[in-house]
Amino acid sequence: MIDTSILQDKKAAYFTLGCKLNFAETSSVVQELMRCGVKKAQKGEVADICIVNTCSVTDMADHKCRQAIHRLVKQHPGAFVIVTGCYAQLKPNEIIATRGVDLVLGTEQKGMIIPAIVERMTGAYTVRTADIKTFVPSCSRGDRTRYFLKVQDGCNYYCTYCTIPIARGRSRNGSIASMVEQARGVAEEGGKEIVITGVNIGDFGRTTGESFFDLIRALDAVEGIERYRISSIEPNLLTDEIIDYCSQSRSFMPHFHIPLQSGSDEVLRLMHRHYDTSLFRSKIERIRRVMPDAFIGVDVIVGARGETDECFRASYDFMDSIDVSQYHVFSYSERPGTKALDIPHVVTPQEKHERSQQVLALSARKTRDFYSRFIGTQRPVLLEHASSRKAVMNGFTDNYIRVEVPNTPSLDNQIVMVRMDGFNKEGDALCASLL
Repeated sequence: MIDTSILQDKKAAYFTLGCKLNFAETSSVVQELMRCGVKKAQKGEVADICIVNTCSVTDMADHKCRQAIHRLVKQHPGAFVIVTGCYAQLKPNEIIATRGVDLVLGTEQKGMIIPAIVERMTGAYTVRTADIKTFVPSCSRGDRTRYFLKVQDGCNYYCTYCTIPIARGRSRNGSIASMVEQARGVAEEGGKEIVITGVNIGDFGRTTGESFFDLIRALDAVEGIERYRISSIEPNLLTDEIIDYCSQSRSFMPHFHIPLQSGSDEVLRLMHRHYDTSLFRSKIERIRRVMPDAFIGVDVIVGARGETDECFRASYDFMDSIDVSQYHVFSYSERPGTKALDIPHVVTPQEKHERSQQVLALSARKTRDFYSRFIGTQRPVLLEHASSRKAVMNGFTDNYIRVEVPNTPSLDNQIVMVRMDGFNKEGDALCASLL
């Protein structure tokens, strides 16, 4: 058994970039270190240990990772600095050459961070990466009310623009039984909402002979959990069976997040996506038919290689034509080692920016229209903790509308009925009255 006494009474600072899965994994690391006597450094304190959990989905993500490392090294002089995550898996030698970095851990080693830190502190290796084969479970709560349950990791799709299969490995998962056990643990802690996370969660069951549909049915039966949200699911894996079940389930919310990436069939073909716009439209229409009030968030990439003016116009027109609630917009970034680099047509940075602004404006209009539909109606809201100094506390309705209510500390982590009265002054939430 490893001796963790070297960690006792240390203070740690954490910085996470990227997806919800990364934030869930960081939260698990925080809990592991706390069990070893490590305290979370408070604002203004100098930490003994710094952990950066990185993303590498774009060049900008890499840049932000480097900035975060430099900032933490400067803010916490003499701290033991660990860098992990996707950027660490892809470019470990580049990171270990950075001043102040003591340890680089790849994706496979992220779940063994305690022994890795102890071994390095006693003089062992500085870089450890390897082929990614194991599934490291994670179920944890961040600074908010919701818990994040990691059910799957990795991806087998190898889309031409993406390095995730390299950074996170092939698709793998834990068992349904283990997921149910973790959900029960959340209920015992008083948690009411769980976000189901992963890289390609619809592919759940590949390593255990189970299915994502089996998983959601099992989780729906866990007493004490009142809300589940599916963080992101590929449209070709979002079956009608899943949609119909969620529409009638006890605890799955009317809320979907579905990556589209492009509304141009030609660009989807170049990306090696597993669907076309016809299939995507059919999924949106199915959701609207059985869950008319559902919030539907959609990921899109603008400026990918091969996205000509004609392709972008087709993509925009398609995005405008479907009844979704919000677009999450990403500008295409070239990643070394991807097949997209073989596609000849290159979109200029200026064109990417202009196209991003067009889609962001479209998204803002769709979100405002969606929110406006519910002004004057009543919905259940799970309220989140707010500082006593604030006049309002926030929460989300079952269909993921952000609301503000007067700050009432006793309602933290409670589901209450509210009437939505109108937009707040920022226009990014609805003001609501407690009923």
